[in-house]
Amino acid sequence: MARKPSHPPQRPVTGPDDIEAAFYDALQAGDVERLMACWADEDEVVCVHPGGQRLVGQGAIRAAFEAVFASGQVKVSLSSVRRLQALGSAVHNVLEQVELISEQGEVRGWVIATNVYQQTPGGWRLVLHHASPGTIDAPEEDEPSAALLH
Repeated sequence: MARKPSHPPQRPVTGPDDIEAAFYDALQAGDVERLMACWADEDEVVCVHPGGQRLVGQGAIRAAFEAVFASGQVKVSLSSVRRLQALGSAVHNVLEQVELISEQGEVRGWVIATNVYQQTPGGWRLVLHHASPGTIDAPEEDEPSAALLH
């Protein structure tokens, strides 16, 4: 199946920080084309929204973000970014403060997300975004969690 060529992100992409910025810019703009251009052009890209199922592939990820954008505006602020980079891959663990604004009102919360980037022939691209519900209040920087699951 031939894929539709993706549009490059609006910002120049020279590393994983740039593609991460482009991803969150597109998310806040509600621009699915720009958002999908941040993803690698591979069948095995993966996205997990907080409390959601594992979405595999560009089609499933696109459909999920289209549904998010149809329900209202998304505002996201990042903090506590932790970065690991080696060779052609990078892993960023971030704390997202998310605000969803819809006709029903505003919903705010914290999300802990892991973003995995890979250097591809088209430049740095997102290959995994896994987000989990965070705490009601922002955790203190570098404060260990009292309840560890594993």
